[in-house]
Amino acid sequence: MLLLPKRVKYRKSQRGRRKGKAHSGTELSFGEYGLQVLGNGWITNVQIEASRVAISRCVKMGKVYIRIFPDKSVTKKPAETRMGKGKGMVESWVSVVKAGRILFEVEGLPEEIAREAMRLAASKLPLPTRFVTRKGML
Repeated sequence: MLLLPKRVKYRKSQRGRRKGKAHSGTELSFGEYGLQVLGNGWITNVQIEASRVAISRCVKMGKVYIRIFPDKSVTKKPAETRMGKGKGMVESWVSVVKAGRILFEVEGLPEEIAREAMRLAASKLPLPTRFVTRKGML
């Protein structure tokens, strides 16, 4: 179940900038424990799905919330293609994340299981992350 938008206004998007801190999505909203990203970058739909699978394997009971969605298209031109002739085809979908953004949340389980689940999920991601709790956010 890879994440990608059903439809978008524009098929091909520009790269944009990846600096600064997140303005929204920095607090725990749904669960008791979460995974917060500490750097800026792109997280692909494949990486989000791998993290979700890692969390759900570790979490038997409880609920998992995914707080990011890959809605930005990334294009790529074929190998050994000359310059010009337009932008390449859509290769994958990414979510732009900035420092402080909460990626995943879990609820309904003990802290040590949640910490282990988030550690497994963090190993699938390309950016540094930290484990946060609702108590630690205050």
